[in-house]
Amino acid sequence: MISNSTNYGEAYMDYTKPHIKEFLGDRVKEVLFIPYAAVSFSYDEYESKVGNVFSKLGYDLKSVHRFDDPLAAVDAAEAIAVGGGNTFHLVHVMQETGVMDAIRKKILDGTPYIGWSAGSNVACPSIKTTNDMPIVQPKSFETMGVVPFQINPHYTDSNIPNHNGESREDRINEFLAANPEIIVVGLKEGTMLRIEEEDIRYIGSKTIKVFRKDQPTLEYDKNASLDFLR
Repeated sequence: MISNSTNYGEAYMDYTKPHIKEFLGDRVKEVLFIPYAAVSFSYDEYESKVGNVFSKLGYDLKSVHRFDDPLAAVDAAEAIAVGGGNTFHLVHVMQETGVMDAIRKKILDGTPYIGWSAGSNVACPSIKTTNDMPIVQPKSFETMGVVPFQINPHYTDSNIPNHNGESREDRINEFLAANPEIIVVGLKEGTMLRIEEEDIRYIGSKTIKVFRKDQPTLEYDKNASLDFLR
């Protein structure tokens, strides 16, 4: 689960490439792409953009919108990638098509899953820690819940000068006040979590932040054990 697709000044998904290749290895030949987070550009454009990245890594990529039966496409997928964009739109279409539950089942059966930004949000129990504007109303905020914690992608400690709105940490603490039993992981840009069975590993040169209700906010680097998140 990846915080963001692209670091400032880099080519699209450039920093993610070696990690995607290591994760998928040679066992996967084709990846099913879920483009539903796209709003201001077409699914065709999104498929082409992401497909160019995956082809350079040796994988064919085909978007689920190309299939007459999206559930059958998910069921047959060797690996699944869900792209970033607007989380609410992503969830709305995943629920309408039924692929939300189908992808969850595939992940729990061992199918490799890669998500970035909104695609990481939907792996969590809900989308209540997304940064996105609710441009559409999904049936529910509940998502796949293949991990028991929440992710806040693009997490930053920065505050805009002379801006009086809440910080990202303020927003997360509001979430914890209403959902005190759930841990929130702040994934800074350029970072990701790799999860395989009971093993969870943080990848990135920055630290990640972990938020709990009424507990100190803690930071972890790539050498720290994150087993407590499972």
